Amino acid sequence: MVKLLSVSMLLMLFSVPVLAQDYEDHDGMLMNHGDGHLMDMAGGMVMGQNADNLPGGCDRISETKEITVHAGHKYAEKFPGRMFAFDTQEFNFKPCTKLTVHFINEDNIRHQWMMHGLPKYLYPKGMFHLEASGPSKISGTLILPPGDKTYLVHCDIAQHMEKGMKAQLKVGKGDGDLPSIPGVTAYVVADDYKATLPELAIKAEADAAKAAKAAVAVAVTPPVKPAVKAAVPEESSITGVTVIGLAIGLLLAPLLARKFKGMSAAEVVAYVLDLFRTSFDLLVKWISTLMKMIPSKK
Repeated sequence: MVKLLSVSMLLMLFSVPVLAQDYEDHDGMLMNHGDGHLMDMAGGMVMGQNADNLPGGCDRISETKEITVHAGHKYAEKFPGRMFAFDTQEFNFKPCTKLTVHFINEDNIRHQWMMHGLPKYLYPKGMFHLEASGPSKISGTLILPPGDKTYLVHCDIAQHMEKGMKAQLKVGKGDGDLPSIPGVTAYVVADDYKATLPELAIKAEADAAKAAKAAVAVAVTPPVKPAVKAAVPEESSITGVTVIGLAIGLLLAPLLARKFKGMSAAEVVAYVLDLFRTSFDLLVKWISTLMKMIPSKK
C-alpha cells in the first residue's frame, strides 16, 4: 500500500510540468526592422506597430486599452463545422484609441491576428499584424483611426479564416456587420447538419437503387430505329430552254458533221469563229437598217 502511494505521488509530481501550459514570450526577443516591423528567429512577428503617430483626424488619444486574445482549436468547438477560432469574435473601441493586443497562440501550429483596412499612409499595406508559431505570446500596439468603421480581423494562414478564425473590430458605432463571423453573423454558405448519418445512408442506398434500375431499363429497352423519310423526287433541272437547245442540236448535227468532215480541230475552231463574226456583222447591218427606217421626230 505504501509502495502504491509512493508511486502515485511520484507520477503526480512529474505530471505537473506536463499539465501546465508553457507559452514562449516573443516580446523580449523581437528585433526592430523599421516601419513598425518587428520579428525574431522563433517565429514571432509584428507588422504595423504604431504607438506614437496619430492618424489624421485624431487630435489626441481618446483612451488607452489592452486586450488579450487567445487563438486555438478548442475555441472552435462551440461553432459546428469550424476548426479554428479566436476566443472573442467581436471587439469595440472608441475612435483614436491606443490599443495594445496581447495575442496568445494555444495550438502547435502558426496563427495570426491580422486587422485590415487601416490607412496606408500610416500602416504599410493597410494592416496591423501579429503572428506566433506554436504555443507562444506576442504583443503589438496601434492607434485606431477616427470615424465609425468595422474592420476585419482574421488569421491569414491558408483556410484558417474559412475554418472559423475570423472576427470583427468596430471603431465607434462601426459601419455594419461583416458576414460569416462565427456566433455573430450568418454564414454566407450555411452548413446543413439536419440530416443524421442513418438518413444519409438510407438516401445514398435509395439513390444507388434508382441508378441501378435506370441502367437495367436502358439495357433492356430495344434501340429505337430512326424514322425513314419517304424519298422526295428531286426537282427536274431540265428546262424548256434546254429542250429547245437539244432539238436544234439534233437538227444541225448532220449538217455540221458533213461540213466539218476532214477538218482538223484548229480548222473547225477557225471556221466557227469566222461564222460568229459574219453573223455578228449581219446583225449589226440589220439593226442599222431598222434604225434608218424609223422616222426621226423634229
